[in-house]
Amino acid sequence: MIKGRDIIIVGQQPWDVTIGSNCKNIAIEFSKHNRVLYVNSPLDRITAIKKKSDPAIQKRIKVIKGKENGLLVIENNLWNLYPNKMVESINWINNQRIFEFFNHLNNKKFAKCILEAIELLEFTNIILFNDNDIFKSFYLKEMLLPTTSIYYSRDYMLFVDYWKKHGKKLEPELIAKSNICLANSSYMANYCKQYNPNSYNIGQGCDIDEFSNLKELIIPKDIQSLNKPIIGYVGALIGLRLNISILLGIAKSKPNWNIVLVGPEDEAFKESELHHISNVYFLGSKPSNDLPRYINSFDVCVNPQILSQVTVGNYPRKIDEYLAMGKPVVATNTPFMEEVFSEHTYLGQTTEDFIFLINKALVENNSDLIEARKAFASTHSWENNVLKIYDRIKQFENS
Repeated sequence: MIKGRDIIIVGQQPWDVTIGSNCKNIAIEFSKHNRVLYVNSPLDRITAIKKKSDPAIQKRIKVIKGKENGLLVIENNLWNLYPNKMVESINWINNQRIFEFFNHLNNKKFAKCILEAIELLEFTNIILFNDNDIFKSFYLKEMLLPTTSIYYSRDYMLFVDYWKKHGKKLEPELIAKSNICLANSSYMANYCKQYNPNSYNIGQGCDIDEFSNLKELIIPKDIQSLNKPIIGYVGALIGLRLNISILLGIAKSKPNWNIVLVGPEDEAFKESELHHISNVYFLGSKPSNDLPRYINSFDVCVNPQILSQVTVGNYPRKIDEYLAMGKPVVATNTPFMEEVFSEHTYLGQTTEDFIFLINKALVENNSDLIEARKAFASTHSWENNVLKIYDRIKQFENS
C-alpha cells in the first residue's frame, strides 16, 4: 500500500468518457489513500472545429475561454482537470523533426496547465501515471519533474495508422525514459521490456461489486420481449477489434438465437449487414450502471475479437465483467485469453467454433460453473490490481 502521495494521471481517455476506462478505475482506487489529479487530454484545434456542437467539446472551449473553471472536484481526494489551453493538430506533419518541434510546444502548453493545478492543489512528491498517451504527454516527465514516472501500456497503439506515423519512433523513446512501464498483459509487458527492463505485467481489475452484487434482477425493457436464448455483447462495437463476419455467421445459422449488442458503433458496424438481420438487436450506448442488468439477461456472453496486433495481447475488461456475473463466455482464442482465461471461458477461432461453443455453453451451464466463474473474477479486483502497481513503485523508489 502507498498512502499520502500526490498522483497525476494523464492519458487518452478523459474523465467524461462514455465507455469503461481502466484509468478511471485506477484513479478511483488510488484516491482511497492518495490525492489524485486526473487530467483530460488537451483539446486540439481540429477537434474543436469539427465537433464544436458536441457538449463535451463546448465544455472544453468554455474552460479555454475562461468562462468555466477547469478544475473540478470529483470526490474526496480526486480532482479532474480540463486544460485551459488549446493545442495544435499536428499529426498531419510528415517530417518527424518538424512534428517533434511542434509536439514539444504542445507539451509545454499542456504542462503549464498541469503546473497551475499542481500549485493550486499544493501537490508534491508526485507520481506521474501516463495511460498510453504517446504524443501530448511525451515530455511531461521533464516538464513536471515527478519523483516517479510510469508508462501504462494496455494496447498496441502502433497498429493504428494515427499512432504509427510518429509513434513508431516516439513510443519506444517514451517507454525507455519512463522509470517504470506497466502493462495489463504479458504480451504488452514483453513489448515494453524491449526498451525498458523495468517493465511488468500487472494484469487488470474489474468492478467486482458492481457486477456481482446485483440486487434487482430486472430485465431491461428493450429486451423483455425477446425469446431465449439471448447471446449478448457489451462494449464498443469497433470493426478494427470485433469480427463482424462471426456475428453474421452466428445470426444467420441460428435464427432462433437472439443476438443483442449493447454499445456505441463505429462506421464499420453501422454499415454492416447485421442491421438487416431480424434476430440482431443494436441497443446503443447505455449508462454504465445499467450494464449489469443487460449482462444478467444474457444466456451466453461473447467477445468475437479479430486476431491482430491490436487484440493479440489485449485484456478485454468485459471478460471479467461477464464472469463476475457467472455468465458463460465464448471468446476468440488469443494467446492472452489462453494464458489468463482458458479455464473459465470457451475459446474458438471460427464462426463454426463459436456456434459449437455457444451451444455447448447453453447445454452444460450449471450452478457449479457459475460459482467458479464468479470466484475467479473476484481475484481480479481493482484493489488487487492497484496493489501490484504500488509494489512496483515501491520497488523502484527503494532501489
